[in-house]
Amino acid sequence: MDKIIFVPEGEEEEVSFYILDQAQLAGVSYLLVTDTDPQAEEDADAAEGVAYVMKDMAASDASDSVYEFVEDDAELSAVCALFKDTLDEMGIELEE
Repeated sequence: MDKIIFVPEGEEEEVSFYILDQAQLAGVSYLLVTDTDPQAEEDADAAEGVAYVMKDMAASDASDSVYEFVEDDAELSAVCALFKDTLDEMGIELEE
C-alpha cells in the first residue's frame, strides 16, 4: 500500500497517510487517504481510521505535488462519487 508523508502548513511534525485510491476531476488530481493501515489486522483495541480527500494544488508544471484537504462540501461530494466503489469496498461510510 502506498503511503505519503504530509507536513501540515505551519507545523514541523510529519503525518503519514495511506493512499486508498486516486482520481482526476476536471484535470485536478485527488487522493483518498486514511490515517490507519487498511492492510493491518483488525485489533479490538484499535480506533477506527478516518478517510480524507486531498487535492493536488501544485502548478501543472511543478515537479512536486502539494496537497490540501478538500473542505468545500460541493467539491467533496463530487469527488466522493468518483471514489464510491473504493469507499464501498473498504466499508467506509460518509458522514454528512
